[in-house]
Amino acid sequence: MPYNTNPELKTGIAPRVWALAWPMILANLSVPLLGLVDTAILGHLSDSRYLSAVAISTSLLAFLYWGFGFLRMGTTGASAQLLNKPKDANALLLKAAALSLFIALCIGIGGLALSDIGLRLMNTPESLQPLAQSYLHIRLFSAPAVLCTYVIVGWLIGRQQTRWPLIIAVTTNGVNIILDWIFIVGLAMSSDGAALASAISEYCGLGIGLWAVRGALTASFKQGLRYSWQYGPALSQLLNNNVHLFIRTAALLFSFAFFTAQGAVFGQSTLAANAILLQLMLVSAYGMDGFAHAAEALVGEAYSQGKPNALLRICQCCARYCVATALIASALLWLGETAILALMTDIDAVQHIASQHYNWLIVLPLLCAPSYLLDGVFIGALKTQTMQWTMLASVALVYLPVWLISKELGNHGLWLSFCAFNLARSISLGLFFNRAILRPIAARS
Repeated sequence: MPYNTNPELKTGIAPRVWALAWPMILANLSVPLLGLVDTAILGHLSDSRYLSAVAISTSLLAFLYWGFGFLRMGTTGASAQLLNKPKDANALLLKAAALSLFIALCIGIGGLALSDIGLRLMNTPESLQPLAQSYLHIRLFSAPAVLCTYVIVGWLIGRQQTRWPLIIAVTTNGVNIILDWIFIVGLAMSSDGAALASAISEYCGLGIGLWAVRGALTASFKQGLRYSWQYGPALSQLLNNNVHLFIRTAALLFSFAFFTAQGAVFGQSTLAANAILLQLMLVSAYGMDGFAHAAEALVGEAYSQGKPNALLRICQCCARYCVATALIASALLWLGETAILALMTDIDAVQHIASQHYNWLIVLPLLCAPSYLLDGVFIGALKTQTMQWTMLASVALVYLPVWLISKELGNHGLWLSFCAFNLARSISLGLFFNRAILRPIAARS
């Protein structure tokens, strides 16, 4: 059937996309910008060990924290499909929050016990081991705040209340930046100061998040925990979707951790340069993710109501904005290379290596844009199993083989494999879009 023939669908979608996207764009941009502030402050210290230690530790934390990003993504998709069922949505929030706190407890205990092993698996040089471990231990104490905030933000996005995530992100990152200057510059605490600033700010963000969802939590508690537990998706359903997202996210984080670990083999300066370029990549990535978040909410609503025409128009609208953002990001990176690198570090060796590999950074937004948007579409439709298998295939069949073939190119080979991996993500999700999403919803309508 023709999916886009209804002229009524050509109006009204763009304003809804923008209304949801712009707060998330600002919220998302604040995250890598914070990382850039951390990187810039540490990069201007006299010793590159601090920046390198933080780069390694944050890669491990990505496994521990971002690895459970399914708490955000799964909650968003489920919440979006429960838009007109407030009791079910409130119950979803309660269940997901309880799950996040249980996982946070396991992360805290397991992380403290296994941090040394994790750092060694990352090829951490002996000179960086104490600094990296200290940073890691401090950040682990914020696990409950990080994971519970994931759930709250996901629930709010699914409810199409994207201004609250903006307030949470701005508060968290604003506090972090202020504390960075106090602890790193004022008190000379170096990498430990960066860790402490992050941990404190994450609890501040949780406080704002709890205030934002106080009405939903109050309603759940008033009707009784046992009663609330009967509403919404069953815990088994949540866990099933979240397992797929966990495996998908773990594979994605493996790609970043592998990138960082292999960069460490080429020396401390290369490790630091790669860390700077990855932070810059995240700026464009998080900007494009604003439209992916809009797609999550709107696609989830359209999919649950069996509206294929609306769903396709939403995807087309978000795609145009996402590609335009990618083009702007690449152009700005190209035009601002000298100023950007000077801002990030004044260590000559690090700056030189970053400049040698900067062209890879310029093309990345264009390669990644389709995958970012399609992630949002598949999350909204709760097609998490497809996301899992396409990610695993991109890592196993593209990323690692390309790295093995191009290993002789050194760090350039590493960047080539990373770019090929992101292109594979975009292509594989695009190939499954019609089969996994459009056909099923068309069959229901």
